[in-house]
Amino acid sequence: MYQTMRRSTKLRLYLLVLICINGLFTACSTNKRITYFKNVPDSLYHAMTIAHAPYIDPRIQPNDILQINIQTIDTKTSSELQGVPSPGLAGVSAANSAIGASAPYVTGFLVDKNGYVAIPLVGKINIGGLTTAEARDSITRRVAVYYKDPVVNVRFANFSITVLGEVTRPGTYIVSNEKVSLLDAIGIAGDLTIYGKRDNVMLIREENNNKVFMRFNLNSDDIFKSPYYYLRQGDVVYIEPNKARTKLGTTDPTRDRILTIGITALSLLVAIFSATRTN
Repeated sequence: MYQTMRRSTKLRLYLLVLICINGLFTACSTNKRITYFKNVPDSLYHAMTIAHAPYIDPRIQPNDILQINIQTIDTKTSSELQGVPSPGLAGVSAANSAIGASAPYVTGFLVDKNGYVAIPLVGKINIGGLTTAEARDSITRRVAVYYKDPVVNVRFANFSITVLGEVTRPGTYIVSNEKVSLLDAIGIAGDLTIYGKRDNVMLIREENNNKVFMRFNLNSDDIFKSPYYYLRQGDVVYIEPNKARTKLGTTDPTRDRILTIGITALSLLVAIFSATRTN
């Protein structure tokens, strides 16, 4: 009887060891799937330069909102040239943006449907289809007709990107830098969760009134070569859930923590029980 109990205890221990080994292999396999750019060697030992697609400045489109700052020698005139900016993107809170929480709503000068922007004391200027640098030069030439040595700065006030799916903080973000990449967007949203598919990240973009869909594999450095690596105003990035998330159902961080703690506690109890029976 005693020998039978010892054999039964050893069998349970063997099963526990097998389970642990299987868990280790599963963890290694999972790590391979979630690692970014795993095909890139260590540059200290392998000289490597990754070519990437060139950055193309975004063009100003109708309904864009711009921050236009004009300074002249006369401070009073400079103040009048700023005017009262037109509100835009009502309802997009700065608390949900990459800029900060200094203002509750995005404001600026609205570009009308014909590409014109109205500037106080200067009038309407057509800047549709221009980059912000080209718009700055165009506005500077127009203002220089009336004022001496004007200094003009133009930037997007509503450059927004949306990140959805398996990220830490999904939502729409207003970014202050118009040169924003796919990785920047993922970083702003707090990175992918453990349940996000690294090899099937989708980008949704509107081009010529059509929806364009692109897919990226974050496990490879090929994303740097894509002409869609740098995002445009209004782009949507979607992170698809993996099979583990699909099995678990809807996202519930509290439930996930409880499940993890429960599995760990159960494994510990089995180990303690087995050790006790052995003694």
